[in-house]
Amino acid sequence: MDPALIIGPVDGTRVPRFAGAPTFARLPRVDEVSDFDVAILGAPFDGGVSFRPGARFGPAAVRQASRHLRPAYHPDHEVAPFRVLQAVDAGDVPCNPFDIDEALRQIADHASELVSDRRRLVTIGGDHTVALSALRAAARHHGPMAVVHFDAHLDTWDSYFGADRTHGTVFRRAAEEGLLLPDASTHVGIRGPLYDAQDLVDDARFGFSVVRAGDFDRLGVAEIVGRVRERAGDAPIYLSVDIDVLDPAAAPGTGTPEVGGFSSRELLALLRALPGEQIVAADVVEVSPPYDHAEITSLAAATVIYDVISSMARHQSA
Repeated sequence: MDPALIIGPVDGTRVPRFAGAPTFARLPRVDEVSDFDVAILGAPFDGGVSFRPGARFGPAAVRQASRHLRPAYHPDHEVAPFRVLQAVDAGDVPCNPFDIDEALRQIADHASELVSDRRRLVTIGGDHTVALSALRAAARHHGPMAVVHFDAHLDTWDSYFGADRTHGTVFRRAAEEGLLLPDASTHVGIRGPLYDAQDLVDDARFGFSVVRAGDFDRLGVAEIVGRVRERAGDAPIYLSVDIDVLDPAAAPGTGTPEVGGFSSRELLALLRALPGEQIVAADVVEVSPPYDHAEITSLAAATVIYDVISSMARHQSA
């Protein structure tokens, strides 16, 4: 898009960050521009959680926390992302809170209107169930994708209490629906006990490789991202970040916290090394504000979103 036509966020040196539009990073709304490169969509649904609810309030909390950001220039990526990309806030999907499948259809329909071969989508959850909708929408334009999944949990289980579309089953369903490329996807940050050793066998069958949280100390950023890149090849990448990939000390406001996770610095280092030009869609999910304090989980999520968009911008401007 012509940089001269781009409408950026509100200038924080002219309008205090605690004032102004309630959009993500005070970006323009989707109806305020004629075209866009990246849309940020809220999916306030948590009907698929298996433990602590509250992620339906995630999009609003992440937008509020994004006021903390100074989004004009990203020194680590060496890019002014919102001068390179026209980013917009596409609002929230009015999700049915009582019907999982209906909510998934609603999210997929809204997402499909925003994503295209050129336009990219970042979804703010909501619980991890919403990723299935975003994957469906992205796959309509890009075909099967490689998933890079940051999470404490595999999310390839079969069902919970008879429900087969939940936050813990999303990537099994995605594999079954043909949304994933065979043997191209990677989980990063996995930790904690499992229901059974068979869980790992099943997970590999759905095309995933696992990098456990403890592997970071042994492998480091370059080796982990090298493995991710090798598996993904040059395929389009769907990036999914469950905020519980962070240690509860860094992100207490989530539904299923697991000790022993990444620090926020470690997560950002990994994200910044990913091939931003291949990321066609992304989500940041499982922020549950009722369990947060001082907005630290929401701020982590907002920062992740800003970093991902900055990575997209850096590679587009290169």
